[in-house]
Amino acid sequence: MDWADSPEQAAFRAKVRAFFEDNLPQRYREDLGPLRPHMIRASNGEEILATHAEWGTDRYSEDPEVKGAADDWAKALADEGYVASSWPKHLGGAGFTTIEQFIFNEERERAGAPRVGGSGAMFLGSLLMVYGTEEQKARYMPAIARGEIDWAQGYSEPGSGSDLASLQCRAVRDGDEYVVNGQKLWSQPLTSDAMYTLVRTDPEAPKHRGISFLMIEDLNDPGITMAQLPSMAFHYPGNGETFFHDVRVPVANLIGEENQGWYVAMTLMDFDRGSLSDTGEDRENLDHLFDFLQTAEGRRVSRVGRLPSVRAEIADRFIEARVGQNLAQRVASMQAAGLIPNYEASIGKCFSTELHQRLARTGTKTFGLYSNLWPGDERAPLHGQHTHDYARTVAFTIYGGSSEIQRNVIATRGLGLPRG
Repeated sequence: MDWADSPEQAAFRAKVRAFFEDNLPQRYREDLGPLRPHMIRASNGEEILATHAEWGTDRYSEDPEVKGAADDWAKALADEGYVASSWPKHLGGAGFTTIEQFIFNEERERAGAPRVGGSGAMFLGSLLMVYGTEEQKARYMPAIARGEIDWAQGYSEPGSGSDLASLQCRAVRDGDEYVVNGQKLWSQPLTSDAMYTLVRTDPEAPKHRGISFLMIEDLNDPGITMAQLPSMAFHYPGNGETFFHDVRVPVANLIGEENQGWYVAMTLMDFDRGSLSDTGEDRENLDHLFDFLQTAEGRRVSRVGRLPSVRAEIADRFIEARVGQNLAQRVASMQAAGLIPNYEASIGKCFSTELHQRLARTGTKTFGLYSNLWPGDERAPLHGQHTHDYARTVAFTIYGGSSEIQRNVIATRGLGLPRG
């Protein structure tokens, strides 16, 4: 199959590339490095040291320049409908086709530009278009498309990660409201305004059939307590735990039918895994690595990287990134044909997240002992990007469905093998 851009697609790519070149704030330009520490005051008032330049944390920054960059970037995207570019224009999107969306994401990663809208723009809005009522679409989607609200995802719990259907967070119906009690992990609550979550509404039903999908609009509810969970890459605001104590949620915030939330969530996971299958970030990192190794500074700090075995590893990563690109384009072509990728998305997700890890390991090997320098040290090659990624990517093969789960999906749904 010919994956080259058609003339129309090439013109569209040039248009969005020019948009990023003209509008991306300097803070988000690639050459600034991965870590830019700044203080933020999270949604619950807690003061936290943020270590990433990304919209979700920058908009809480107490540094006016940092917050200004986040606000300017959100406005630039929203003015063009680019926060949720695949959505219809009447809901605040740009009405992109699936292939245009794929090209847009490739160019966004090429520019190193952060997403705006978080999982609300990436997943929740698409889910509302499938399962949401007209009232829900009108209430939630325009605000997401304007970059005014960031949604957290409340799925995992202590003891309920890969076996998500064993979740115990409880929602009991009381008239026109649900009363929610329980806990969620890895939910990014401190830098989010709202959360969509899975709750158990029928404890007597089989575990997959007693779950409902709720939207919790206000994370400042007095019954909600949040705490940060730093990752091994010192990404403090990105992970958290949320506790619910008698939190009341309107029944109108139910997506789909009561006790059918598992099937709603699996549709969202297909969107999730499809979005994780691209390797544009890897291709950009490899290009930066290759260019840096041609410089005098790169040659000085990469003596190990000149070994034939390491050079062969770098070549392998280039080949794998192209394989990942083809897997991602397969998912995009299916979506363009009106199909929802299932095991195909799992193939791409499994391949790309493991490639993220291999690339980080190759990068640290290339720079030898210089890779002991953490980002922020001026001597760290490429701002310590690969050292940071070595720690950051450990979780990639866990979240969004672990690699083990993806391989089960591929085996049973893709290859038709029996469940063991």
